[in-house]
Amino acid sequence: AFALKYRPQNFAEVVGQFHVVSSLQNAISKERVHHAYIFSGPRGVGKTSLARILAKSLNCEKGPTIKPCGVCLSCQEIVKGRSLDIIEIDGASNRGIDEIRTLRENVKLSPAGSRFKIYIIDEVHMLTQEAFNALLKTLEEPPSHVKFIFATTHPHKIIPTILSRCQKFQFNLLALEEIVLKLKKIVSAEKIKINENILYTIGRASGGSIRDAESLLDQLVPIILEKKSLDDIFSFLGVIDEDSLNKILKSLVDKDLSSCLDFVEKTVKDGKDLGIFLNAFIEHLRNLLLAKVSQRSFTELSDVSPQS
Repeated sequence: AFALKYRPQNFAEVVGQFHVVSSLQNAISKERVHHAYIFSGPRGVGKTSLARILAKSLNCEKGPTIKPCGVCLSCQEIVKGRSLDIIEIDGASNRGIDEIRTLRENVKLSPAGSRFKIYIIDEVHMLTQEAFNALLKTLEEPPSHVKFIFATTHPHKIIPTILSRCQKFQFNLLALEEIVLKLKKIVSAEKIKINENILYTIGRASGGSIRDAESLLDQLVPIILEKKSLDDIFSFLGVIDEDSLNKILKSLVDKDLSSCLDFVEKTVKDGKDLGIFLNAFIEHLRNLLLAKVSQRSFTELSDVSPQS
C-alpha cells in the first residue's frame, strides 16, 4: 500500500505540518524535549508517523538528533515495528484502568536497549475516566527515561488535568498542492503515467488527508493501468468533473430546465451522490466568483488544477 510504502521516515519527508516539525526539531536541538506530547488533528494527516519519527530521533544511536541515521539497530527496529522500547497502544481497544495500571508498572522498568522508552497511544481520547486518572500520576512524575506521545482526533475529550501536563500540537489538513506534490513523487517512483488533472481530483476527493489521497491513488492504479477513460476514473472517485459542472451551469443560465433534469437523472443513475454533486457545484460557483473578482484571490483560495 502506498500509504505504508511511502510513509515519511524523517522530518524532511513530513508533508504539510511545518509548524509542528520545526518546533520538535528545535526542542531536540536545544535538548528541551518534553516528557509528554499531544498530537491532535484530523485523521490521515501524519500524527502517528511524526510520533514514530520523533521516537526514532530520540533513540537513534547518533542522537538525540533531528536527522536519524535510519541504519542503526534502533532506527531499523522502529521502522520494522520490532523495537521493545517503542510501545504503540491503541486507545480504543486498551481503554480500561487495568491496561493503564499495567502501563504504570512497566514504565518503571528501564529501556531494553534504547535511550528512552516511548509510549505512543493512538486515539487516547477513548480512554475511560478511571484510566485517565490512573495515568495522571505517571504524567505528573514520569521517570527520566520515559516519553509519552498521545495522538487524538478529539482533544476536547481529554480531561483538562491530562492536557495541562502535555505539550499540545495541532495538526492541520493539507493544502491541495501539498497533496498533489506527494502524489507526483509516488507516481514518478512507481513509473506510472497519469494525467495531472486526475491527481488534483484525487487531492480534492481526499479532503486534506494525505493518507486518504494515497489510498485513493492505490485503488486507482489498476484502473489507470487498464487505460480506462477519465469518466470511469471520476465515477470511481464519486466526483463530478468540471466539464459536467460547466454544462449544468450553462443550462441554468439558459433556463433550460429539461437539460437540468436530464443531468440530475443521469447523475442518480450513475450512482453518484446528489449531496456530493451539490457541494461540488457550490464550490465551482465560488471558484468562478473568485476568478471574476481577483485573479490573485482565485489562485490563492481555489482548489482548481492548473489545466482547468
